Amino acid sequence: MESFSLQRKRSDMATVDPAFKIIPKGQACFFIWRIENLQVVPVPRESHGTFFKGDAYIVLSCHATATRVKAQARDTKGALDMHAHFWIGSESTQDEQGVAAYKTVELDDYLGGAPVQHRETEGAESSLFLNYFKKKGGLTYKNGGVASGFNHVDMKMEPRLFQAKGKHVVRLTELRTIDWSSMNQGDVFILDLGSVIFCWNGKNSNRAERLQAMQRAKQVRDDRGGNANVIVIEDGEESRLSADEQQLFESKLPLKDKRNIKLESSDDARSERDAAATIKLYRCADEQDGLKVTEVKGGPLVKADLDTKDSYIIDNGPNGIWAWIGKGASNNERKEAMRNAMGFLKKKNYPDQTAVTRVIDGGESTEFKALFSKWPEPAATKGLGRTYTVGNVAKVVQTRFDAATMHHNRGLAAETQMVDDGTGKIEMWRVESFEMKPVPKQSYGQFYGGDCYLILYTYQVQNRDNYIVYYWLGHKSTADEQGAAARFAVELDDKHGGTPVQVRVVQGKEPPHFMAMFGGRMVVFEGGHASGFRNSGEKDTDGPGDTFLLHVRGTSKMNSKAVQVPCRAVSLNSNDVFVFFVKSATYIWCGKGSTGDEREMAKTVASLRPCDPVTVFEGQEKPDLWQALGGQAPYSNDKRLQEPDVVMPVRLFQLSNATGRIQVEEVNEFTQEDLVPEDVMLLDSWDTIFLWIGENSNKQERDEAEQVAFGYLRTDPSGRDSSIPVVRIKQGNEPPTFTGFFGFWNHDYWTSTLSYDAVKAHTQARNEPQRVVEKPVAGTVPTEVAKYPYEMLAKPASQLPDGVNPENREVHLLDSDFSRIFGTTYAQFVSKPAWKQRDMKKAANLF
Repeated sequence: MESFSLQRKRSDMATVDPAFKIIPKGQACFFIWRIENLQVVPVPRESHGTFFKGDAYIVLSCHATATRVKAQARDTKGALDMHAHFWIGSESTQDEQGVAAYKTVELDDYLGGAPVQHRETEGAESSLFLNYFKKKGGLTYKNGGVASGFNHVDMKMEPRLFQAKGKHVVRLTELRTIDWSSMNQGDVFILDLGSVIFCWNGKNSNRAERLQAMQRAKQVRDDRGGNANVIVIEDGEESRLSADEQQLFESKLPLKDKRNIKLESSDDARSERDAAATIKLYRCADEQDGLKVTEVKGGPLVKADLDTKDSYIIDNGPNGIWAWIGKGASNNERKEAMRNAMGFLKKKNYPDQTAVTRVIDGGESTEFKALFSKWPEPAATKGLGRTYTVGNVAKVVQTRFDAATMHHNRGLAAETQMVDDGTGKIEMWRVESFEMKPVPKQSYGQFYGGDCYLILYTYQVQNRDNYIVYYWLGHKSTADEQGAAARFAVELDDKHGGTPVQVRVVQGKEPPHFMAMFGGRMVVFEGGHASGFRNSGEKDTDGPGDTFLLHVRGTSKMNSKAVQVPCRAVSLNSNDVFVFFVKSATYIWCGKGSTGDEREMAKTVASLRPCDPVTVFEGQEKPDLWQALGGQAPYSNDKRLQEPDVVMPVRLFQLSNATGRIQVEEVNEFTQEDLVPEDVMLLDSWDTIFLWIGENSNKQERDEAEQVAFGYLRTDPSGRDSSIPVVRIKQGNEPPTFTGFFGFWNHDYWTSTLSYDAVKAHTQARNEPQRVVEKPVAGTVPTEVAKYPYEMLAKPASQLPDGVNPENREVHLLDSDFSRIFGTTYAQFVSKPAWKQRDMKKAANLF
């Protein structure tokens, strides 16, 4: 086990900064402060989302459930979800970073220690942080900072080049130079020339980034009162610009230099998931010479590993460092948690942009809980984050219900994972010799652990057929058979027009609807057909024989199944019910801990044989029963403790394996709009993985979607079982078991959404004809432009004569007016520095 100490300074924060006293207690609110001359200064709301690279900021979000950012503070009932972030610009000073860090602790102290604390770095922000600015079009990083004299509202109209990255929340980064060598063909770039904004789309950029960049350009235009043209350029189509547009574009980006452009972009700031084994738990002890950190264990972790009397660091490698503060931890440990976690980061030599987050006992965030394989919650927890167990399905769904009911009540469908009550049409096949062999109807529901099966389930909604293709993989089936089953599932999908939902089911992990299809008569036998390459020489073991023992689990026809176990007394369990078939009789053995519902379901299983079953209660067995079981022997009779409900959040991810390693980007507080047609999306509801296949996603990701999902599960730090159901859904054919997780769902959303070309045309429809004002030769005055008296050019921009650029009014002045207003010639004026020209125009009311 690893152990070391971290030295640190103590700080006295007995008082609170006056800047924090504007926070309304007990109300939802959102504030940003910038560190200016080592002081905390509020950032105006209109500047939220713009961050200067040379600065450090503090961001506070206090919100009720599902409400991150509000324009106004409002009263809320119950506890607020509080998050305090300190953001570090790439060019900020150590002093600014230090002030932001300890002022965040001071803010936390002022709010009673309730906020989750986050350390954010430029370009590597958490999905939660990015989500705050989603409605504002994302983040904008600008060069400079307070030390350089830049203000929050920057009125300068200097030409600028921005790089746009990100599909769901765009990061708009101002580049140091306007040059082709700063650009690449994998991203979108915005060239802002004031009166004209060019959106240049690299040929390998994606549609989502292009749409987001156009939206940002439109926002900039609107901020300027509509006095700017937005021109969209596709990579390789620059020659289609008008002569004036091309001349203006090439004034900053000459096409002859385009050969210097890079082919691809760097990674789009997605986080890589390392193996679950890399996660480690460390206990922190506050000692006189510093903090002693001792390794406790590796993953997977459970909630019970955290002792409320202590403090811990959870090390998830480059994916993030977490500090957890127990209720019994010392006050100093709480205050120093972030500093200690950052010291741990440096001790481990992790990248400086590694996320660092502090949470408190009882106030853990969604992302923190997801690091643990078990995180029991009180049963009163509300919302779709709750995972329903098999027993809960029986409680929720006791009677028959049709598909229309579940499609109307999508929330219930999502929680129970039931599209209907399982009474639709069933067709069933078994994979034999790598072919689909129909299963006789009288054998529907009977499975063999050495085989693979396919089931086509058909149900109707509003007189329209809907399909689910299940492919069931037995534990002892070969990889070849499993591959064949997956291939046949695709063939069935294609046969029905690509509309079915595909569900991969592994033996022992059957979802509720799968069991409900068989009305309590699902049985899994040992053995199977010898059809795989690895067992082709084995004897066909189809059929359980005359004597076999079935273990029955379930309380209703909606959730019951029986599994064959060895015909020995040791297989029995006092908590359950077993059905024992012998040649001349059928016995139902009822353990002392079994329930009446379980015994009733055992009778359904016993009906596989026509003879009336004999019910035997534990302790009342006759010798012939023990003899048939090979003799009496000890078996499990400990009372089974009821497992607490595990409440885990539903999470949405955009997946990519473009670099050969699995990469994920989480979408925080997702809605239907976050399902991007160019992507393969993964919805994780903890006990089921949904793969949503966008209609414009690339073929490689579509073909490898399941493997990506398995990789996601294998690398889950919670150490989850990778055999949970994987559901494949195509865009436009989403069942209510999926849509119910998204709140409002519009089935016409994608058909009613404008195409990329339509958005592009609409964006450029407001453009005015572009005229380029040539710069005069030194000592001359421009003569090829319209000239106007000073009084006409000093009016508001909306009242200027046609063709006058508000930023270049001076070139339209009559010669006599120019000398009178500026006291100099035009040649002398243009020879002055840009800042001086700007000041002179401001003084003359021509800016």
